[in-house]
Amino acid sequence: MKNKAKIETRPFNGAHVVIHSNHSYDEVLDRLRSLMGTNVRDVAALAKQPISEAEFVRQVEDRYVGKSAFMFFTEIDHGGWLPKFGIKQRSVRWIIGNPLLAITMIRHDITAGLFAPVELLVTENNDQCGATVTYVQPSSLMLIEENPPLLAAAKALDEKLAALIAAATDD
Repeated sequence: MKNKAKIETRPFNGAHVVIHSNHSYDEVLDRLRSLMGTNVRDVAALAKQPISEAEFVRQVEDRYVGKSAFMFFTEIDHGGWLPKFGIKQRSVRWIIGNPLLAITMIRHDITAGLFAPVELLVTENNDQCGATVTYVQPSSLMLIEENPPLLAAAKALDEKLAALIAAATDD
């Protein structure tokens, strides 16, 4: 007789954050890029090296993390295929994060890794004047049950993410 996997459904509510900017789509993306580090693959390779946790942290902070405490991980260019369906707006989904931020949450609940790194959707406004940045507030996703240390770490991530978006979208 085969074992059947146990399926558990745990509903939760996420908070959708939408920021409307007068800055152009290209300008918002440029500003975001200027605030973030890159080379996430190099960080993964660094983690495999026989170095201490302290040395890993030092190198990640010194070499890979941007001014915002985030790193660019990857982009999904929805705008590349949307015109095939008559949608003219440019739109990209970015995955951004930082393993040093992620560990502040994952150490309290390994399932927090489902929502770290975080995702942004940057969309050109219909009139091509300005852009909209949309994301789901990380703390609204990570807590299924009471966990004060995880909540504190997730709220700190909320603040860092909000600061990054404000720096890219405000005047």
